[in-house]
Amino acid sequence: MKDSSKTIISWDQVDTVLVDMDGTLLDLAFDNFFWREVVPKEYAKQNGLSENIAREELMSRYKALQGRLEWYCIDYWTDDLNLDIRGLKHKYQSRIQFLPGAIEFLDYLRISKKRVILVTNAHPDTFAIKAQKTGVDKHVDAVFSSHEFEFPKEHKEFWPRFYASQKFTLLRTVLIDDSAPVLEAARDFGIGKTIAISCPDSRFASQEVAGFVSVEGVEKLIF
Repeated sequence: MKDSSKTIISWDQVDTVLVDMDGTLLDLAFDNFFWREVVPKEYAKQNGLSENIAREELMSRYKALQGRLEWYCIDYWTDDLNLDIRGLKHKYQSRIQFLPGAIEFLDYLRISKKRVILVTNAHPDTFAIKAQKTGVDKHVDAVFSSHEFEFPKEHKEFWPRFYASQKFTLLRTVLIDDSAPVLEAARDFGIGKTIAISCPDSRFASQEVAGFVSVEGVEKLIF
């Protein structure tokens, strides 16, 4: 269900904020453009295919790995597609940007003395490119990639491994993410509060995330 009120979270009952990167802090428009437009174009050129045929093939290959760590791994896709995925991300990095209100939200958390941990499924090299472009790492207390724990955030094995490395208080922790499977896995593990982002790509309208309290963007949690 949607709720744009800042009363969604009683911030005085929160010590730790776990926040996703792509689609929560950074605009998912870049990732959608990259994987749906740039990669099919390059793959088509390399393999003598039309872009439409290349896109159909790649969408099928993406879907087959969705929810697995390989889906997020640029090493895997570099080898599988024989494309310079890192180089292409650098080439189009000018498109990487914060979602509206994300910096203000992070500033609010810092002023409020919350511990803010960025937890992302992005490959460490992808994170490095995005951090270099946006400085997102300067706005949080710590950054972790699920690649460090050998499972993506939507997998039940991720959360006990991550929790063992951090030892935060579950009931005084909130996770903010745009993925329902990730939120479900965190909730099942015992994370105290889970909030969904319903407008991860600024080019498209908000879509309700079934089963979770949702807001269009993180700024709705403070304004």
